[in-house]
Amino acid sequence: MSKKIKILYLCTGNSCRSQIAEGWTRALKSDEIEVFSAGIETHGLNPCAVSVMAEVGVDISKQQSQLWEAFAEQELDWVVTVCGHAHESCPVLPAGVRVKHVGFEDPPKLARGMAEQGASEEEQMKPYRRVRDEIRDFVETLPESLEPEVSRLSSLDMPDCSQCSGCS
Repeated sequence: MSKKIKILYLCTGNSCRSQIAEGWTRALKSDEIEVFSAGIETHGLNPCAVSVMAEVGVDISKQQSQLWEAFAEQELDWVVTVCGHAHESCPVLPAGVRVKHVGFEDPPKLARGMAEQGASEEEQMKPYRRVRDEIRDFVETLPESLEPEVSRLSSLDMPDCSQCSGCS
């Protein structure tokens, strides 16, 4: 058996999309991939994300919201950003790690908008289920889909983020 590749899913708060991605990767690809998730911030584990994953038999309730800094010294093969803010932000990651952005809509934000329009709690779960399924579809393509469009971080030095809207 070949060495497992190590992937870190990175999102803004490590509460929903990156947690779902970690759960799917553990469930579907644990023989090929060692997976982690983290956020630019920590927002805690989103209970709706836990719920929609439980609906499909994947338990993410024991996963924890973690800061990306916990992985600054971790040997990683890939960082997959799953939201625009994490992709645009400037975290310090291990030198040589390959980075891929695969953006997914933000279910909590979509659900909040629906709630403001008077949607029921059940209707507000629809974006969670849709994004859960989109993330599953992406994870099923791993690791082969990681190879195209590779970019590498060249050092551990913090880049000049003065132009980066996500680092304020």
